[in-house]
Amino acid sequence: MKVCFVTSSGGHLTHLMQLKDWWKYKERFWVTFKKEDSKSILKNEKKYWCYFPTNRNIKNLIKNTFLAIKILRREKPDIIISTGAAPAIPFFYLGKIFGAKLVYIEVYDRIDKPTLTGKIVYPISDLFVLQWEEQRKFYPKGEMLGGLF
Repeated sequence: MKVCFVTSSGGHLTHLMQLKDWWKYKERFWVTFKKEDSKSILKNEKKYWCYFPTNRNIKNLIKNTFLAIKILRREKPDIIISTGAAPAIPFFYLGKIFGAKLVYIEVYDRIDKPTLTGKIVYPISDLFVLQWEEQRKFYPKGEMLGGLF
């Protein structure tokens, strides 16, 4: 099984690092921002740098969409996993077309309202993971995992 982790840097990346016991022996690659924390954390990992800023930035959304096509064609992941944020959107929608299974983990610090990325990828996710029972009101088909920390 080949795993694609697509995530923003910072806390989103930290969330996925919490799953290391699960992914450490799997074939994998990462897609994230080229920032100091991600360069350090992913130093020995296969990675691709995506474009930022992404918050409501149409230009970078388009660039990341073309990047997703290129990477997904080359890598052919079986599963795409993300904790957000915006880079996940083109990878999820195109990944679905390419036949990958999609797993989205809603972030730990959003209890009172859904994330924009969560709302956008929820309808196509094969597994939508919740970290708080309160998140179920936004994502009724979500699966409760509990906190990753």
